[in-house]
Amino acid sequence: MANYRNIHGINIETVTSNPDNPANGQVWYNSTDQKLRGNAQSTVGAWASGGNMNTARKDTVAGAGVQTAAIVFGGSTPPVSALAETYNGSSFTEVADLGTARNALGGAGTSTSALGFGGEPPRAETESWNGSSWTEVGDLNTARKLVGAAGANNTAVLSFGGYTTTQTAINESWNGSSWTEVGDLNTARWGHAGAGKLYTAALAFGGTPPTTGKTEQWNGSSWTEVADLNSARISLSGFGTYTSAIGSAGYTSSPTKLALVESWNGTSWTEVADVSNARYQAASAGADNTSGLTAAGEAQGGGALAACEEWTGAGANTTREFDLS
Repeated sequence: MANYRNIHGINIETVTSNPDNPANGQVWYNSTDQKLRGNAQSTVGAWASGGNMNTARKDTVAGAGVQTAAIVFGGSTPPVSALAETYNGSSFTEVADLGTARNALGGAGTSTSALGFGGEPPRAETESWNGSSWTEVGDLNTARKLVGAAGANNTAVLSFGGYTTTQTAINESWNGSSWTEVGDLNTARWGHAGAGKLYTAALAFGGTPPTTGKTEQWNGSSWTEVADLNSARISLSGFGTYTSAIGSAGYTSSPTKLALVESWNGTSWTEVADVSNARYQAASAGADNTSGLTAAGEAQGGGALAACEEWTGAGANTTREFDLS
């Protein structure tokens, strides 16, 4: 009978902690936990509970980064909050506050290089995060709230749509020192989601009025309308890239919140596993449609959430534990 060594050419390794980047099919015995584990690609996407935030918040909380290194900031407890927390893949840690407490703001970048901008009431203030503190920098040209956002870091961000005294299609690009108005969205909207790790390649989807599933892709100079979300909605969350994104939760008519989640493959949206906590106006962070998180937001009953949920999409590597009983 073939054993593991005969098949793979090595014995099962004994380690004191799980490998940082295990290969697909790799198996190991964790002597600290006394568990046999292995790494394999997932066949379906699923949400799992992550570490709770220290302070529950709602009213459009901003997020930036990826599943294992994220930052969540702003929103309201209530009242309006300046709190910022970073996430390391298992727990949140409170870090330096925003200079200006605000909700309904946009956020983009990484856990150590992020940008927060806009907010309620329609405002233009922009703050830059360097991993330890926030610094006020150049204002948006047009004060807005409930914007869409995309960007790589605190020197390359896109802010699109939002609400001034009405819905707007305005799109601005940040170069690290100032905002420049660039090509407008085709459909003016607020309460939409954004995705994109480059300010030259972004995705805008959902929003209102009216409640829509319209999706647009940005190529660095103009927006092109592509396939709609299957479920039109407002105040949803988004993360990923313009060809690989997740849109989660939101609502169609207040006060009912949605748990629906859809995955974007660059051509079309597919409904995938629901989040456990129906919510809207939540923070999100993630690399693509195989890895990300959503945290905070308004719960079904109207209260602020501290719950964080982590997404592992189909095709992503995931560590599994073997039952030896």
